[in-house]
Amino acid sequence: MGRVTERRKVIRIRDGRVSQRPDTLVAEEPLEIRLNGKALAITMRTPGDDFALAAGFLVSEGVLGSAAELQSIVYCAGATEDGSNTYNVVDVRTAPGVVLPDITLERNVYTTSSCGLCGKASLDAVRTTARFPISDAPPVRLDVELLASLPDRLRASQRVFDRTGGLHAAALFSEEGELLDIREDVGRHNAVDKLVGRALQDGRLPLSRAVLLVSGRASFELAQKAVMAGIPVLAAVSAPSSLAVDLAVETGLTLVGFLRGSSMNVYAGEHRVALRAAASQG
Repeated sequence: MGRVTERRKVIRIRDGRVSQRPDTLVAEEPLEIRLNGKALAITMRTPGDDFALAAGFLVSEGVLGSAAELQSIVYCAGATEDGSNTYNVVDVRTAPGVVLPDITLERNVYTTSSCGLCGKASLDAVRTTARFPISDAPPVRLDVELLASLPDRLRASQRVFDRTGGLHAAALFSEEGELLDIREDVGRHNAVDKLVGRALQDGRLPLSRAVLLVSGRASFELAQKAVMAGIPVLAAVSAPSSLAVDLAVETGLTLVGFLRGSSMNVYAGEHRVALRAAASQG
């Protein structure tokens, strides 16, 4: 829809020189997600891949687990007083017979581009709703060198970031290092939802042989989204939170943080990382 970026005038100061020029900014707009006609959540996001975002959000909330459970996703016309379609409201219809978790019917939630879902529930919510236990049959096995190469490949594929400098990115890689998909958004949690939602729409869940890489920190919410999609490895270029580590340990998720150059910290699930080979080379 051509709404990913916008142009704004900016006063530029460089070495004491002042000039005026247009600047390219990443767009940020609200998206209301409705479930079977009922308002469920509002998230601040970069427009684009909205259907995938909504589907991925519902995977992380335990509502959807397969493409067969998804009947349709549509933009809602008449979302404003004058009846126009803002393309900022989507309605997700589940297939007949899909049983909805009580939590989705009892609350309305608001998410922001910075923190994601505010007031997120505890580890118990993930333990009771996860559809896809993280599989190790056979276990994913990753070389340290392969992990170290992923951030540069992620950065090289960030097309909108190159124009704005204002987007997070999330990418899925195969265990051999092949880039499977990448999404950008003003919110890192939205970028992950877009990846997971597209995988659901394509019938690729669970993502039991994939590596999820995020461009920022690894929060509890991102770890939860990985677990809910059956992803065995989450890597981040920045730090994880303590609760993200707790969740990784409990669920068997491999969690890698501070993935920069040849350095990284493995916080959980070290059996999927070829540590012995790395130690022998050191």
